[in-house]
Amino acid sequence: MPKDNLQVLNALDGAKTQWYHFTAIIIAGMGFFTDAYDLFCISLVTKLLGRIYYHKAGSSTPGSLPSNVAAAVNGVAFCGTLTGQLFFGWLGDKLGRKRVYGITLLLMVICSLASGLSFGRHPNDVMATLCFFRFWLGFGIGGDYPLSATIMSEYANKKTRGAFIAAVFAMQGFGILAGGMVAIIVSGAFKAQYPSPPYFKNPNGSTVPEADYVWRIILMFGAVPALLTYYWRMKMPETARYTALVAKDAKQAAADMSKVLQVDLEEERQLEKPGEKRGNDFGLFTTKFLSKHGLHLLGTASTWFLLDIAFYSQNLFQKDIFSAIGWIPKAKTMNALEEVYSIARAQTLIALFSTVPGYWFTVALIDKMGRFRIQLMGFFFMTLFMFALAIPYHHWTLPNNRIGFVIMYSLTFFFSNFGPNATTFVVPAEIFPARLRSTCHGISAASGKAGAMVGAFGFLYAADAIGVQKSLIILGVISFLGMLFTFLVPESKGKSLEEMSDEVEQENGNQTQGGRQSNTEIRIA
Repeated sequence: MPKDNLQVLNALDGAKTQWYHFTAIIIAGMGFFTDAYDLFCISLVTKLLGRIYYHKAGSSTPGSLPSNVAAAVNGVAFCGTLTGQLFFGWLGDKLGRKRVYGITLLLMVICSLASGLSFGRHPNDVMATLCFFRFWLGFGIGGDYPLSATIMSEYANKKTRGAFIAAVFAMQGFGILAGGMVAIIVSGAFKAQYPSPPYFKNPNGSTVPEADYVWRIILMFGAVPALLTYYWRMKMPETARYTALVAKDAKQAAADMSKVLQVDLEEERQLEKPGEKRGNDFGLFTTKFLSKHGLHLLGTASTWFLLDIAFYSQNLFQKDIFSAIGWIPKAKTMNALEEVYSIARAQTLIALFSTVPGYWFTVALIDKMGRFRIQLMGFFFMTLFMFALAIPYHHWTLPNNRIGFVIMYSLTFFFSNFGPNATTFVVPAEIFPARLRSTCHGISAASGKAGAMVGAFGFLYAADAIGVQKSLIILGVISFLGMLFTFLVPESKGKSLEEMSDEVEQENGNQTQGGRQSNTEIRIA
């Protein structure tokens, strides 16, 4: 590697943890806060949408979304996310991380607001409009995955890089928590203002007209955190690694780095031309990439795919599982707003006591235990607890055992977050070359969202067709497969990004051939 590039990257790897590192975590993390809020808040209001738009006069049970509509409303954002991950991942490598970063946030703001303004003369028109805007919301969310992970990995020093990337992803836990809390506050306020009888006493009167505002407010609130961080996201400079390794402009990389990190830079001369291409810049669809990184990409993509089948099917259908075991009262014993409140309360408790702690356990221990061990452990315990729930399923449905079921169910969430849900996000941002890093992370993340779609659509029909018990057994088998595919993923703890991607070796070869040099000196403050 030319000396100028090498010095810039060494300065990044060896830089002390500084205030800007935490600023970057917040700026990138608020995107993930919004992502999680937007993706999961829909599960809080689907029962309400069914009561409002699909009420059948004379029915003994409240209206519910037809299976195909429920699958579309729950899953369409994932289709958008998958597309966005591939497109923005590729674009982030072509144009640079910074130039694309603001577009994703603007899309999220506009489409969050538009989702809450879904109108139509007929129920299906409202649902179709909602699905349209949630697809494009997902498209923006998709872009945030590869860009946030790549930006954080390229800013971080190698000692605490895993914790920094995991901390960005851990904001997802707070987003899920915020979704539940906003739903509790909004539904609680409307419930107090517009009291109504339970469904079995007055089917028509149990859903007040004002309930239509509740789901809209909950969905539109997702625009707030994204809007708050837009300005700061636009102020971030391009990452030094992209500028040095992809744009081949070490002088600009050093200048950008000095704006945000406390390093002393002395530039005397740079003999390498910015933007100059080298023969070793192999692309994604080449035999050289396949031989060096093919198995790694298979490992990151397959483990994320398998994880998200289990993770999203659990998250999106918590309310159905809680209703099945009696933790949430039967729908007909509540009015519409009480049902939203009960579902939100249950999901908030799960998030507070298992989801959020799991993320931060990963942040605390990832640079000590390593990515591989955390991921393997997480898949192992997910498998264990899924089978422990599924095999004696009847036992858990008995009234005296329901609390035990909730504890076991919470532990599967804890070990997915203190496990593969965090590590599958971290590792693809560390092990691929800078010029393909965002693309490969996007491919891995898109594979995950394909799994989420299998979870969102498949679990919906599986639970109806084969029941919750057999569905949980299937999820246990999927978790076990995730454990096996983890062996394809290399450990990146304590190594520089260039070591992991073999860029040091490649660039050193070119330095010898080209004879380029620079007198760039960088002293770490």
